[in-house]
Amino acid sequence: MMRDFQTTGRSALLATQGAVATSHPLAAKVGVQILEQGGNAMDAAIGTAILLGLCEPQSTGLGGDLFAMISYADQSDLIGLNASGRAPMGLDADALRAAGHASIPLDNINAVTVPGAVDGFCRLHLDHGKLGLDQILAPSIFYAEHGIPVAPRVAFDWDEARNTLRGRAREYYMWQDQPPQIGTHFTAKGQAEVLRRIAREGRAGFYEGEVAEDLVRSLQALGGSHRLEDFANTACDYVTPISTRYRGHDLIELPPNGQGATALLLANILSQFDLAAMDPFGAARAHIEAEATKLAYDARNRYISDPDHLTRLDHMLSDKTARELAALIDPTRPMADPHLTSEAVHKDTVYLSVVDKDRMAVSMIYSIFHSFGSGYASDKFGILFQNRGAGFSLQKGHPNEARGGKRPLHTIIPAFLRYPDQSLMPFGVMGGAYQATGHARLISNIIDYGMDVQSAIDGARCFADQGKLQVERGYADGVIEALRGMGHQVVAPYRAIGGAQAIKIDALSGMLIAGSDPRKDGVALGY
Repeated sequence: MMRDFQTTGRSALLATQGAVATSHPLAAKVGVQILEQGGNAMDAAIGTAILLGLCEPQSTGLGGDLFAMISYADQSDLIGLNASGRAPMGLDADALRAAGHASIPLDNINAVTVPGAVDGFCRLHLDHGKLGLDQILAPSIFYAEHGIPVAPRVAFDWDEARNTLRGRAREYYMWQDQPPQIGTHFTAKGQAEVLRRIAREGRAGFYEGEVAEDLVRSLQALGGSHRLEDFANTACDYVTPISTRYRGHDLIELPPNGQGATALLLANILSQFDLAAMDPFGAARAHIEAEATKLAYDARNRYISDPDHLTRLDHMLSDKTARELAALIDPTRPMADPHLTSEAVHKDTVYLSVVDKDRMAVSMIYSIFHSFGSGYASDKFGILFQNRGAGFSLQKGHPNEARGGKRPLHTIIPAFLRYPDQSLMPFGVMGGAYQATGHARLISNIIDYGMDVQSAIDGARCFADQGKLQVERGYADGVIEALRGMGHQVVAPYRAIGGAQAIKIDALSGMLIAGSDPRKDGVALGY
C-alpha cells in the first residue's frame, strides 16, 4: 500500500548496506557511523543504546535493564538475552505489607532493582561484537563530556516528569531546579567517567570498585537494602525465544519475565477475527483490539513472573485459551475490565533496530521504567536508578510476589516478525504496558492491511487501559462517537501512545526497509 503523498508523513528508509532505527537522530547517526567503521550490528546496537541514555535520560540509562534478540544472516536459531536485574536479596515483602503497602510505590527505594543493562551490554559485546568497547563507547563519552542538545520530545517528557526527580538527581538533571528547554546542552561528566571504566574494565568497571560503591552507598543512604554483593552477582541469561503464527507469519518474542507472551496471546485472540474486513482506523477494529487487550493483560497480570516461578506459560500460549477468550468478546459492547492493575502507566523506554551489511540483525530494548525511573540518582556519578521493582506484586503467594533475588514482571519486549517468504523484521514498540498491544497492532497493520513499515508505525493508535480507552487525535470524530456509543469511556491521551522502530530485511530484493516513529524525535538512517 503506497502512502498518500498529499498528507503528512514520511517514506520508509531504503538502504542496501546497513540501517539503524532509533528514537533520536544523533543516536541513529552514531549507529550508522559504527557500521561504516567496520562494526557489526551488535557493535552499533550497543553504541547506539548507550548514547540514547544521554539523548533521552528520562527514558533509559546505565541504571536500567535491557532485553535483546539477535539473528545472524542464516536466520537459524534466534538468540535471546534477558539482562533484567534482580531485587536486592534484602527485599522483604512482609515488611512492605506490614508498612501498609498493597503494592510497591513507584518512588519507594524498595522499587529499585539492581541494574542489569551493563552486564548485558558486556556479555553481548564479548559474544557477538567485533570492535573494541573503547571504540563503541567513544561517541557516548564525547557527548557526555561536551553535551547533547535536548530534543523537542525529550524536553516535553522532561517537563512532564519535573516532580519525579529528587535529591541529588535534581542537581544532575535540572537547571536551577527547572527542566531544560529545547536545545539546552545536557552534559553528564560523571557518566563519561563510568563509561571510560566500562571501556577499560568491562562489567567490573560498573559492578565492582568505585562505581559500585557509589551506587550501593547512595541506595543505602536512602534506606535501601542493596549490597555490593547484589551488584557483583548480577548476571544476564541467554533465553530461547517463543513464537506464534499470525496469518502465516511468525511473531517471535522473548519469554517471561517480560510481557512477550502477552503479545503472543493478544495476536492469537485477534487472529480469531477478520480484521482485514474492518476499517483499520474504524470503531470495529478499535473495539475488538481493546477487548482483546483487556483479556490478554488480565492473563499477564495473573501469570507472568520471574521465569523460575512461572507455571502457566503453556496456558497463555495455547490456541484453546485464545479461542475461549475471543469467544468472550461482544462485538457491540465493551466488557468490564477483568482485574486490570495500574502498575503500567507512563513508562519510558528506548527501542532500536539495527541490521548490518552481513544481515546480522539486532532487536534491543533498554529502559529505566518510569520517566527518570525512581527519581533517585547516585551521589558521585549521577546514575539514575530504575524503579522496575514496582512491577512486583505484594499479593501473598502470587507468582510475581516481591522477593529478594527475584526478577519482576517487565513491560519491555523486543521482537522479530518472519514473513512467509523468509523476510525478517526486527521491531519494537515503546510505551510501557502498551507494548504488547503495540506489537499486535503493528503486525496487523502490515499483515491485515498491507501497510509498509513506516505507514504501519505512523497510523493512529488507541489503547484500553485502566477502564478507559485512550484514543489518539488521528481518529476521526465519528469513530470516537461510535466508540462512545458502544459504551467505551474514551479519553484523549496526554501524550502520544508509544513509539516504534522497525527494519525489514526484504528476502526478494535484499533491500533494508526501515521506519521510525514520528511520536518521538528519531529517524531511520542507512547507507
